Amino acid sequence: MDDVSERQMHRRGHGYEFDASEAANTLSGDAYTSGQDHLLPIANVGRIMKKALPPNAKISKQAKETMQECASEFIGFITGEAADSCQKNNRKTINGDDICAAMKTLGLDDYADAMRRYLHRYKEHEERASSRDHNRIACIDVVDELSVSKTSSSRRHPLPTNPSEG
Repeated sequence: MDDVSERQMHRRGHGYEFDASEAANTLSGDAYTSGQDHLLPIANVGRIMKKALPPNAKISKQAKETMQECASEFIGFITGEAADSCQKNNRKTINGDDICAAMKTLGLDDYADAMRRYLHRYKEHEERASSRDHNRIACIDVVDELSVSKTSSSRRHPLPTNPSEG
C-alpha cells in the first residue's frame, strides 16, 4: 500500500487521529480542547443548509449535527494532508496552495481545480485592493468562481453536485 493510501485509511475513521505531540504543539498553554472544539459552529452549518433548501424547508437538530460532523471531518481530512505536506517540506504554515495540492493528492481533482481558480481570483482581488491602498473585504461570488454547482429550480441556491460540471 502506498503512503497516500495509508494516510487516507488512517484518516477515514469517525474520529480523526492526531499525534498527541502535534496537538500539544498547537495548543496555547497546557489546556487541551474539548471534543466540540474541532467542530464548525452549528449555527453557521444550519444557516448554510437553510440557504441550499426551499424557503419553507425544516432542518432537524440531528441533521444539523450530522452535517456539522461531516463538514468538520472533511476539513480536518484535507487540512491533515496539507499539514503532512508542509511538515515534509519543513514549513509551519499551511497556505491555500497547500490545501489545493492536498485535495488533488486525495483524489478531489475537480474540486481542487475549482478551489485553485477561486484562490487565484481572491489573490488578484487582494493585489488590486492593496495597490489602491483600500482595506476592503474581498467579495467574490463563490458559486460563480468555483463552478461546481448545478442550479435546480426547486432550490433558492445551488448545491454542489458534480464538480466536473460547469
